[in-house]
Amino acid sequence: MTQPRVPSGGGETIELTCGETTAVRKLDLGMREFECDCGTQHAVVMDVHPPERFLPEFLVEVLREAVETTSEEMPEFGTAHLLGIVLEEFPDHVAVVDVSDDGEVGAGIVWVTDFDSRRLHELIIELVIELMDHAVSHGEDPVAAQFESQMHEFDIDEFVEQYRNQREFSEADVMQ
Repeated sequence: MTQPRVPSGGGETIELTCGETTAVRKLDLGMREFECDCGTQHAVVMDVHPPERFLPEFLVEVLREAVETTSEEMPEFGTAHLLGIVLEEFPDHVAVVDVSDDGEVGAGIVWVTDFDSRRLHELIIELVIELMDHAVSHGEDPVAAQFESQMHEFDIDEFVEQYRNQREFSEADVMQ
């Protein structure tokens, strides 16, 4: 894996949960993860990354319609909300920094997790399923009960594998 270029001029650093620190400007917008000096891969997510990085577009649309946000800065359900769910569930495994004042970064919020990008993807899917399961469990509709049953049978590993392969293929087409 190639090491990202570090722009001159300093900038914010982020203290990772593994104990290492890294310059935020080392983290490229296209980066999904990086190999840390601690020897592990850490997932990198920025608020400018679309939630479709993790979820199909139709599901993002459903969540945007169904989930009421309380943030004036982020009124529409998106990546920040997904990472907020992860941060709430795994507070000791996510480092976050607000870099909105640093024009060289290209993002406002940066999250770096102890998990590699694939494991983070799996966790996000698990947490979204739990969120949906909780919402559906309050309904008394027979269709809701059937949907709830299907969610329990959902193969997260298979979904993540197929979704990541599909995204890799789609990105390769765009680059040609």
